[in-house]
Amino acid sequence: MVLSRRDRGRTRGNGARRTPRVGIDRPPAHPRLVRGRRVSDPLSGLDEQQRQAASVLRGPVCVLAGAGSGKTRVITHRIAHGVDTGAYSPGRVMAVTFTAKAAGEMRGRLRSLGVGGVAARTFHAAALAQLNYFWPQLAGDSAPTILSGKVRVLAQAADTVGLNADPATLRDVAARIEWRKVTMRSIEDYARERPDAVGHLSLDAVVALQEAYEKLKDERRQLDFEDVLLACAGMLEAEPRVVAAVREQYRHFTVDEFQDVSPVQNRLLELWLGDRHDLCVVGDASQTVYSFAGADPRYLLDFGSRFPDARVLRLERNYRSEATVVAVANALMRGRPGALELQPQRDAPDNPRPRVTAYDDDAAEADGVAGAIAAQLAGGADPRSIAVLYRANAQSAPILAALSRRGIAASVLGGKRFFDLPEVRQAVMALRGASVAPATSDLVADVRAVLASLGLTEEPPAAGGPLRESWEARAALLRLAEEAPAGTSLRAFTDDLQARAKDQHEIPTRTVTLSTLHAAKGLEWPHVHLVGLSEGLLPISYATSFEHVDEERRLAYVGITRAALTLSLSWARTSGRHERQVSRFVREIGTSTLDAGGARPSAGRRPPSAGSRSGSRPSPAR
Repeated sequence: MVLSRRDRGRTRGNGARRTPRVGIDRPPAHPRLVRGRRVSDPLSGLDEQQRQAASVLRGPVCVLAGAGSGKTRVITHRIAHGVDTGAYSPGRVMAVTFTAKAAGEMRGRLRSLGVGGVAARTFHAAALAQLNYFWPQLAGDSAPTILSGKVRVLAQAADTVGLNADPATLRDVAARIEWRKVTMRSIEDYARERPDAVGHLSLDAVVALQEAYEKLKDERRQLDFEDVLLACAGMLEAEPRVVAAVREQYRHFTVDEFQDVSPVQNRLLELWLGDRHDLCVVGDASQTVYSFAGADPRYLLDFGSRFPDARVLRLERNYRSEATVVAVANALMRGRPGALELQPQRDAPDNPRPRVTAYDDDAAEADGVAGAIAAQLAGGADPRSIAVLYRANAQSAPILAALSRRGIAASVLGGKRFFDLPEVRQAVMALRGASVAPATSDLVADVRAVLASLGLTEEPPAAGGPLRESWEARAALLRLAEEAPAGTSLRAFTDDLQARAKDQHEIPTRTVTLSTLHAAKGLEWPHVHLVGLSEGLLPISYATSFEHVDEERRLAYVGITRAALTLSLSWARTSGRHERQVSRFVREIGTSTLDAGGARPSAGRRPPSAGSRSGSRPSPAR
């Protein structure tokens, strides 16, 4: 593909120019020193499987890492080992992951190992950095701006072609555009492969709307989120000197969560690599839950075929969950393609088995889960150690209400990041200001005084509402001060807060967490309540093909493997006037690893047994 000077970065069949920043990162003078002292051997403290994976420094390497097996530890210790032995120069290493939070965590772990200068980024951040760096050199003008969202531009595009579309329809069209771009399809390809209407819009109308959307972006010199990847790939394909510079800069690649790679991300990775094979990928096919966004686990599962000389290693020892939880996870995924057989760190035959409980309706389920959480709190559990997980956002409302009636504070995952909360930003600024004045030698007292001036009281407000949320956020900052090493100054403490904010480090407030299964991926809690395990909710009602049901199974697996100590499953027999059946996933797991709960059924109605048909696997919905 050859680009004109004006259209540098335009990619095949997309009809839109794309964007830019890849700086040339320089390694620090002393990459393995932390505060003047040398860091110990990065391979120490790893188990045999982890050590083996971290010791193979030349690619291609594929690490199949089961849930809770310490994959981030392996990734960071492998890079540190490469730097320590001189095999890697930090500035020539790129570690790629899928969320800014995960990239920040990776940078923080590398810093703790004494390694600085590694480019730990998301695919989008890396592509945008390269575009911003090279665009002015190629095009001679400023880079296009990035859209914050598609719906508003789609609405304006609809006006230009005389279409009337409501916000829900526009959001659906936006999702179709995202799928088209991450799978590297043109609008013409889309029309052939997905010839269905969207809401009241016919296929012709959807195509016209997409064309108008791309035209409007071009006229305004704007790019959307997916354009960034396409533009970077187009630039590397079209400009030999650019791809040569990038390949000279980065010699060693590590990709986390490789099961979630989309076709356009895989193409970008191929362009970064060229004919080199110094690549390490890490992933778990059983945690592929973003197929709707273009994720394709075949890149992970077929890695050995694509690179015949690859080392394929397995991490199957689970360090997170009790044996009883691991048994449930293994039972759900047994026989699935690419599934790993998790091995618990320790056997605990006396541990209570996870329990599945049937409730009469959604309100009864919410109240029952809230009661179970209240009992856990009364038994000494920290609210931060408890999570309620569900398939769809709408399921959170009755649970929040039930918790509030019992005076239990809860927060929903997926809101603003901790350091973006207004009260946290205000507190960090106030603490920074106080750090320039003479302070006492008591960090906790100094922090408490500043936070008290902003509204932190000794006792929290009533559960629920903005006041309680603000109190919890300030209290979390005070706990950080209480956990700081002895002798930490107020200035050093605020420096650490700013570093955490830069790395998007999340600080858990002292509340019970509510989260969708998608948002919970990559997290863990000692106590997990997985709700809504009925047909139509998990698997979701629109999962009608074998592939879609399999993705729903993987979502359930993600939820189960978030639990460290205790796991409870529940479902409701009715929703309004509609009766439900227990999820096929509960039946597949069976009574060998689950106990049935003791919720009383409605009079005259007998609930299906959690273990019914446990000896067979029902066929996926057709």
